[in-house]
Amino acid sequence: MDVNPFATSAASGSNSRLPTLASKAFGFGNKNGVTVDIPLDTINDIKRMEDALTRAGVTIEEKNWPPFFPIIHHDIAKEIPVHAQRLQYLPFASWIGVKIFFLAIIYALLGCSLSYVLWYRPLYRAMRTDSALKFGWFFLFYLIHVGFCILAAIAPPIVFHGKSLTS
Repeated sequence: MDVNPFATSAASGSNSRLPTLASKAFGFGNKNGVTVDIPLDTINDIKRMEDALTRAGVTIEEKNWPPFFPIIHHDIAKEIPVHAQRLQYLPFASWIGVKIFFLAIIYALLGCSLSYVLWYRPLYRAMRTDSALKFGWFFLFYLIHVGFCILAAIAPPIVFHGKSLTS
């Protein structure tokens, strides 16, 4: 039915400029579509639930992130348009920064406590008692600590294969 909202309805004799539309069900009350009843609340097995959804025609995306224990589907390169990928990577990188923040907390807690126990306390005791053994202990662990810091800063590709201690 073609409706022109600007045409006047002279035949109906009403003052309304809009003609009345015949009441018609637009697909909500019709029995045109097929309803599939899947009682998901009674299925306890996740695999069976996913199989039932697949048989019903519901697309289930393959879980692919995080790589070591996939729990969600995430693929910016394939699903986001090219012109918007850079914009999507920025929030993703800031969200992934939470991982770096937790690693920084772990490094701070372990680094401070281990450096105190392994080299600062032996240095303090060596200074107090003038013990060569405690000075040796200090120099050994202080050099290990400095070497670890240099290794973490440089992140050579031989050891880390494109990653560093922070990612």
